[in-house]
Amino acid sequence: MGSNAIVGQSGGPTAVINASLAGVFEACKMRGAKHVYGMLHGVEGLLDRKYIDLNNKLGSSLEIELLKRTPSSYLGSCRYKLPHYMKDEAVYEKLFAILKELDIGYFFYIGGNDSMDTILKLADYGRQIGSDIRFMGVPKTIDNDLMVTDHTPGYGSAAKYIGSVMKEIIRDATVYGTKYVTIVEIMGRNAGWLTAAAALAKGEDCEGVDMICVPEIPFDVDQFIGRVETMQKENASVVIAVSEGVKLADGRYVCELADDVHAVDAFGHKALTGTARYLANQIARSLDTKTRAIELSTLQRCASHIGSRTDITEAYQVGGAAAKAAFEGRSGEMVALKRISNDPYQCTTELHDVHRVANLEKKVPLSWISKDQTGMTSEFLTYARPLIQAEITPVYIDGLPRHIYTK
Repeated sequence: MGSNAIVGQSGGPTAVINASLAGVFEACKMRGAKHVYGMLHGVEGLLDRKYIDLNNKLGSSLEIELLKRTPSSYLGSCRYKLPHYMKDEAVYEKLFAILKELDIGYFFYIGGNDSMDTILKLADYGRQIGSDIRFMGVPKTIDNDLMVTDHTPGYGSAAKYIGSVMKEIIRDATVYGTKYVTIVEIMGRNAGWLTAAAALAKGEDCEGVDMICVPEIPFDVDQFIGRVETMQKENASVVIAVSEGVKLADGRYVCELADDVHAVDAFGHKALTGTARYLANQIARSLDTKTRAIELSTLQRCASHIGSRTDITEAYQVGGAAAKAAFEGRSGEMVALKRISNDPYQCTTELHDVHRVANLEKKVPLSWISKDQTGMTSEFLTYARPLIQAEITPVYIDGLPRHIYTK
């Protein structure tokens, strides 16, 4: 059994992914790992022997606290699709040789759907060759679309940011009292969890958004324009939250109706952008109103200045739970969050076979979407509100948040 551990981060960054890294690191050290290595840019970097010894980087409690408060992926990320070992075993032979050189007994990968695919393939190959390395998945994604877990670390902070910024956009959009349509594009390829978070803006001090459009509901452009026209008869200013991945009934993304070029990544995912801009242009051509398209883009991923304390705490916990499980002999599994109650909010961790997670997507329940398909129900708000509670203040130096990073 190898005496060292290695951890990597993969996929899109979040405001709390480094809290999971801190959880893995501290739990591994507590359980006797001699060295905890960090892959630079995930498995892709490891294949090029790019890694660091985290023992030399995280030597104090202050550095750990800075890490937990630093957004994005401290170790760097990648979108590398590991081939199946039946098609390219040489990649696995090289990777396992590197792990042997480093005397690795415990392998952790922090990420979403595609990252769990990596854990699945490595664990399956390890079993086939009789390796005793333990492979564990640590959940991460602002998209909140991982199966078996109640929610994913990263989602709460992104939802908190979206709810907050939508309140500010509504205040801005209504200031003149003139006809105005504001369309805010929010991340979400096939699941509308993030866009649904726009519903959190509504409260005693805010009228909330007028329409929420998620990928779970087929999108009709003409019907959309008609609804906007009807809404403006009651309120001059209309604010709409729309998922970047809303699709027509035939499966095409709405953004594909524009003439923009959409690149494709290693996993076959099209780069989705321009949905709000396209819809704003269509409304401007059809209705007598001013329009504005706002793309939150990457701003919603790493807004640690408004991060959720609940989110950071749980991100740290799943990292520690993954290390605990690996040192107790578990492998080929992902740590999941299990909600015990809403009021008071309580959540614990559990383990699930990674085969139940990799390459699958959890959608927003249709029962949580309002009957007119323009908003979210109270059930969604009950689900989401606990995840955005409390704050954790960044360490401010010279008026700005201080981050920890590695060159």
